[in-house]
Amino acid sequence: MDTRGQGSAWGAGGGTADPVGGAPAFPGFMTRGIDAPENYYYRRVFTDAVRAVEAARSHPLTDATRTVAIGASQGGGITIAVGGLVPDLAAIAPDVPFLCDYPRAATLTDRHPYREIGLYLKTHRGRAADALRTLSYFDAVHFASRGRAPALFSAALEDQTCPPSTVFAAFNAWSHEDKEIEVYDFNDHEGGGPFQEAAKLRWMRSYI
Repeated sequence: MDTRGQGSAWGAGGGTADPVGGAPAFPGFMTRGIDAPENYYYRRVFTDAVRAVEAARSHPLTDATRTVAIGASQGGGITIAVGGLVPDLAAIAPDVPFLCDYPRAATLTDRHPYREIGLYLKTHRGRAADALRTLSYFDAVHFASRGRAPALFSAALEDQTCPPSTVFAAFNAWSHEDKEIEVYDFNDHEGGGPFQEAAKLRWMRSYI
């Protein structure tokens, strides 16, 4: 899925704009629309992701009963959200997922993108409770509690971008009993890289 508004930084440059305005925010995406859940950036992104599943399933060559959601980092957090919003996926596989346990992540790491939250609140003093309330609507931990598909997570114990404790928060909350997590003790945010890709393909054979 082309994540709206994030073109020109990687890959082919992206082609999907985010035309929705918002209140003042710190540069980046973590605080766009943080003034209210109705305005928050990831509300639109998660909606896009659900619609992407619908679009994929509508293709005549697709078997809709064998749809799997996968993604890494931001894509991993979006994958968890999709797993909580789409009730009949065959499986999900989020790698080193972002967007998990905002309250802990925002105070645990000084790396971006989570650091954007602290830098916003550094200026907007007294807004922490309001900001965390908005973020709670889009925390992958809460979507995980609605998960109804088998899941394979991965975490890296030296990950400074998406701290492993935040990944485990989402994994522990994942409500489907068929779940596993691959742990890479000595890796940062690259996680298992191609090793995890191979593990994921082996795992998915049981579900598709």
